[in-house]
Amino acid sequence: MSASPRERARDAAPTGPPGPARPGPRGLRGWASVTWFLVPALVLFLVFVLAPIAVAVHAGLFKWSGTGPMDDFVGLGNYVRLFHDQVFLGDLERGLYLIVLSITVQLPFALFTAVLLNQRLRGRAVYRMLFFAPYILSEVVTAVLFTMVFLPGAGMADHIAGVFGLEGLRGRWLADPSTVLPTLFVVMTWKYFGFHMMLFLAGLQSIPGEVLEAASIDGAGLWQRFRHVTLPLLGPTIRISAFLSIIGAIQLFDLVWVMTAGGPNHSSETMAISIFQLGFKRYQVGYASAISVVMFMISLIFSLFYQRYVLRRDLSGAVTSGGGR
Repeated sequence: MSASPRERARDAAPTGPPGPARPGPRGLRGWASVTWFLVPALVLFLVFVLAPIAVAVHAGLFKWSGTGPMDDFVGLGNYVRLFHDQVFLGDLERGLYLIVLSITVQLPFALFTAVLLNQRLRGRAVYRMLFFAPYILSEVVTAVLFTMVFLPGAGMADHIAGVFGLEGLRGRWLADPSTVLPTLFVVMTWKYFGFHMMLFLAGLQSIPGEVLEAASIDGAGLWQRFRHVTLPLLGPTIRISAFLSIIGAIQLFDLVWVMTAGGPNHSSETMAISIFQLGFKRYQVGYASAISVVMFMISLIFSLFYQRYVLRRDLSGAVTSGGGR
């Protein structure tokens, strides 16, 4: 019995893999939706991020007051001047000082508090709220508050110093070059340690209880469980917290500006304060732009280095190939 024409046509059809599908109306609508949401974000990024960077790089090549045309081209002269400027070199030293204190004092203090508040403690929700509350306040409000705390003669800090016999500190907190930076760091710690504490709390609560229980059954003590189990599992959170702390110290501005404006005698000045002072107070916009470019490059290089060599292990599992399982 011979096959029907329909069967012969079916048998003659190619059996190879189908060709690439052509985008239909539904696919085009999907790309239109993506474009609709992506273009405004790209425009904002171009206008408010890339364009200011380009303007700063261009202005840093001129001796410019911020008004009139840029016609006094100095090339790399601003950058040469910058690395011979003792104030700017002092800004780098003060930034490094704050970074070291943040890593060695602020973060361990936040981690210790997080470990305590991760225990079964009566009223721990209240303590968490109280420790996190300073982070909610704006930098300006915090600065005004502590300016009154450290007010010479009438501030709370002077009264506490008198009670503990620290008469030499009275009136010197923000007025003496030797005490102003440690005082500012105390305020920074009060303001930001609650944020890092909450990060550590989230990391601690993500550690499976079975792991700690197994270590306890194997005879590990409290310190051994923390050292060999909790701390390694908390590593990604610690590395992210350290990154945020370092970048924040590099770009510190609001708190210092309201409390000391970089004084006395530049002893609390940061790179961001120098940019503002030079650009908006002394009208040396070209030189201030050069400093802003250097601060941007320091932040960018550090971020790339940190992601490449420190966060590499944490990010390796976050990106997967499209065809992998």
